[in-house]
Amino acid sequence: MPGRRRVRPPRDYAQLVTRPTLTGTPDAVPTVELDELLDGGDLELIDRWLAQADVVQIADELSRLPRDRRAVPFRLLGKDRALETFELLDPSLQQELLEGLREANVGQLFEGLDPDDRARLTEEMPAKVARRLLAGLPPNERRLTSTLLGYAEDSAGRLMSPEVASLRAGMTVAQALDRLRTVGRRAETIYALPVTDDRRRLVGALGLRDLVLADPATLVGDLMDTEVYSARVDTDQEEVSRLIREADLLALPIVDTEDRLVGIVTVDDAMEVLEEEETEDVARAGGAEPLRRPYLATSILQLARSRVIWLLVFIGAGAVTVNVLAAFESTLQAVVTLTFFVPLVIGTAGNTGAQTATTVTRAVALGEVRLDDLLPVVMREAATGFLLGAVLAALTFGPIAFLVDAPIATVVSLTLLIACTFSALMGSALPLLAKRIGLDPAVMSVPLITAIIDASGLVTYFLIAIAVLSP
Repeated sequence: MPGRRRVRPPRDYAQLVTRPTLTGTPDAVPTVELDELLDGGDLELIDRWLAQADVVQIADELSRLPRDRRAVPFRLLGKDRALETFELLDPSLQQELLEGLREANVGQLFEGLDPDDRARLTEEMPAKVARRLLAGLPPNERRLTSTLLGYAEDSAGRLMSPEVASLRAGMTVAQALDRLRTVGRRAETIYALPVTDDRRRLVGALGLRDLVLADPATLVGDLMDTEVYSARVDTDQEEVSRLIREADLLALPIVDTEDRLVGIVTVDDAMEVLEEEETEDVARAGGAEPLRRPYLATSILQLARSRVIWLLVFIGAGAVTVNVLAAFESTLQAVVTLTFFVPLVIGTAGNTGAQTATTVTRAVALGEVRLDDLLPVVMREAATGFLLGAVLAALTFGPIAFLVDAPIATVVSLTLLIACTFSALMGSALPLLAKRIGLDPAVMSVPLITAIIDASGLVTYFLIAIAVLSP
């Protein structure tokens, strides 16, 4: 289906449209949900619901159903609506749905997908099943899909559509429009048109509006914009997607190592990639691995598995903190009052590091900070941490000195100053260092940095206490 791509249904879709009520008219009363109809087992009512619902809503409802209940309503859809709905589902749900369908239906759905959608779906399949489905495709569709699967998983080559409506610079406008009438139905998009020379090398781009409004005898080469954005097939998908967003592009041509046009990435593909990347960053910032599938379609075991690794990291960090406390047990016994301010010290230091890590990780994701910015970013954040520490130290010294005594207030204030500076330094350096060695900066985000800072903050606290309070 040209120009269409699988997208996740918006979470608040119910607030944007009126749901069907099985009476055919919009109503303000509570609407009938698909799962309620499945509970009743009335296939006629389910069929009527599907007939009145939009394909985006159907995909939304299917993603909320348990795995063993999706096949029944999906089988009731007509061929065209079934394919449209299937394209909107997450690849993990597509794979599960295929397992519950008959062999003939599976083959039809697989063949009806765009090559890039097929390539993504095969990543979720067992290799044996993927090979069987690929073997059942028509030769041209099998060739297109196999070409995409030959590129690295996170590359622009895997994301692109090879079905491109491209023009030649030597064509007239009339010839170009004739070509679009021939190839346009198969192409991913016809609104942004790459222009090539006679050797398929990318030389420009042209918008459909400019083409339609031009004189039929004008050459495409005279209309095209020669300053055209493009990316190579081995470019990372996130970089390609960010370029499309930042440059406000409808589509980005993809070229091989010899600048020959091989595909195109559209804006909806790009937004899908950015959504997935942002979901990963948010999950890891909260101390969990991304689910990579809709929440309600995720089992309890999968939810637990996504979180347990980071909880084990926290336990390990906690063990380090316990050992630090044990190492300074004599100091604590001599000045028991120090224990009252342990949560304040490590909590403030951890929060400072978390703020810094979140800010820097987001800046890296947006392309505002690059690897060669490591030193200026670290210096900038260390200065910010020092300023924050100085402010907090000044604000806490008076109350603690009044309520406890001046030496304890000095210990706490100095610790806040040093700990905030160090936390900001670590929070800025670790995400950039992770990026440099090829790791996701989000891995070094809030949870891990907080764990490191807790232990270092305690060590700082007790060393300052020993230095200030020793007779």
